Amino acid sequence: MLSMFRIFVIVGSFLLSIAAFSQEQVSLYFDSNKFVLTKKEENRLNQWLLANSNNKIVAIHGFTDEDGSTEFNDTLAQKRVDFIFNKVKDQIQIRPDFKTLSLGEKFKQSDVKAENRRVTIFYILEQDISREDEILGLKKETTIVEESKPEIEYPEKLVFENPNGTKTEYKLNREFMKRVGNAKSGEKLTIDNLNFVINTFAIVPESRGKLYELLLVLQNNPQLKIEIQGHLCCMPVDRTDLSTQRAKAIYNFLITNDVYRARLSYKGFGSTQPIYPLPEKNESERAANRRVEILIVEN
Repeated sequence: MLSMFRIFVIVGSFLLSIAAFSQEQVSLYFDSNKFVLTKKEENRLNQWLLANSNNKIVAIHGFTDEDGSTEFNDTLAQKRVDFIFNKVKDQIQIRPDFKTLSLGEKFKQSDVKAENRRVTIFYILEQDISREDEILGLKKETTIVEESKPEIEYPEKLVFENPNGTKTEYKLNREFMKRVGNAKSGEKLTIDNLNFVINTFAIVPESRGKLYELLLVLQNNPQLKIEIQGHLCCMPVDRTDLSTQRAKAIYNFLITNDVYRARLSYKGFGSTQPIYPLPEKNESERAANRRVEILIVEN
């Protein structure tokens, strides 16, 4: 039980707090080189316990005179603290983070040696227990609770107009949209099924809905900033900088639809960051390498 409470630290502010706010303390004295109280001092301790059973101990500090080695005196001071603790632990309230301090001879010594061979109990009165932390100069820990972002309900479907004047009804991938909206800074997400006409930066008609998914996410998350990253398959060198042009095509679509340009950037990586090594073994690997990713810059 004792080891649960024993913390060997010298806390200057803690001692100053006791001195400044609460003068309640009692000292018990030991014979030279002894850590067991005399009968007279033990009677004093018992009388104090009877009179203070509703009060609360906040610290017990042990001291010695300067006789003997420093190591011997440190051990003796701690034994005196242990002895007193075992006498009081079941008879009076003790602060859960109870402090013991064995100063040994390392304190301002009195000219009267007998006054240096002591244990001092610091305590607060019953009527002050509700102000315990204030008396000890301790600040209560403040728990900071991060407010969770409100859940955005995206529509199931969206109707948009195509460049040729026709309209398309598109079923939105709401799971993907929520992932982007809730992603942390530094996360990277792949826009699946965003395809281009071969060897161009023109987006195939079947993939236009992916652009509107990204647009809706940005419209509903005004704090979100992203970098659009283009990647190629197959060719080790992106001679026409096609990956950058494809990323820019998405960037231009968002700007045209009134997304503030300071929230967006784009970059092409060619084939320098393949998921599968080049040359790919099949179309599945080529499709995985030929992708557009969204890097969350800020959210």
